Amino acid sequence: MTLSEELLYIKYVRLKEDAERPDAYPYTVPALANFSSLRFRKPVTFIVGENGMGKSTLLEAIAVKAGFNAEGGSRNFNFATRPSHSQLCEQIVLGRGLSPRDGYFLRAESFYNVASELEQIADGVLQYYGDRSLHNQSHGESVLSLLSHRLFGNELYIFDEPEAALSPSRQMYLLCRMKQLVERGSQFIVSTHSPIVMAYPGAEIYEITDDGLQLTGLEQTSHYMLMKRFVLDPASLLRQLDADGE
Repeated sequence: MTLSEELLYIKYVRLKEDAERPDAYPYTVPALANFSSLRFRKPVTFIVGENGMGKSTLLEAIAVKAGFNAEGGSRNFNFATRPSHSQLCEQIVLGRGLSPRDGYFLRAESFYNVASELEQIADGVLQYYGDRSLHNQSHGESVLSLLSHRLFGNELYIFDEPEAALSPSRQMYLLCRMKQLVERGSQFIVSTHSPIVMAYPGAEIYEITDDGLQLTGLEQTSHYMLMKRFVLDPASLLRQLDADGE
C-alpha cells in the first residue's frame, strides 16, 4: 500500500514558535536562515543543493527527533563515536501521522561507524545485512547489503547522500528498491546530489538556495542542468575550466 499524504509517518517539520535563532551555526546555513516549516506530501521527498547549504544538518535534526541515532542505523542503535550533531533537533516539531514499524537513518559520512557498531552487537544481527561483515565489503557493497537485506517496508527511511558509494547503475538499483519499499508503505526523506536518484517518479524536490527551500522540478535543479550541459557538450565545460585557470 502506497502511503497517501494523510498517512505519511512524518507530515511536516517546523521550528518551535518560541525557538531561539541565534546568529550562529546551524541557523546561519541557507536551509535554515529563513526556515519556518516544510510539509511532506509524497512518499518520497528530496532535499537538494550545493555543499554547505544545510541539507545534512536539517536531515540530521529530523532523524534525531524521529528517534534515530545521530550517526545512523535503526532506532535500536545508541552509540556515539564523536558527539557532533547540532541542537537543532531540540528546536523543531515533527507532525506525526501513522507510526512506522521501524526505519533507518542512512548517513553516508558515518556508515563506517554503523558497520563498526554492528560488529559489537550480539551474534545474529548480520543476517539482516546479508550474513557478512560490512567491513569485509566495499563501501558500495555494504550499502547494497543494507538496501537488499535490512529494509522491509512499512518503515521510515531518512537517507543522507545514499549515492555517495554507488555507481550510476547501482543508483538505478536504489531507485528500484525505493519503489518496492514505497509500494510496501514506506516513506523516504532523502538528500542527494545525484540527478539519477532525484529522478524518482512522482517525488517532490526541494532545492536549497540562498533564499531557502524552494519546491522545484528535476529539470530545474542546478544539479540536473549542470549534468545535462556536461553530457551534451563536455568539451565546452572543460574549456571553461582552462579559461578560469588562466
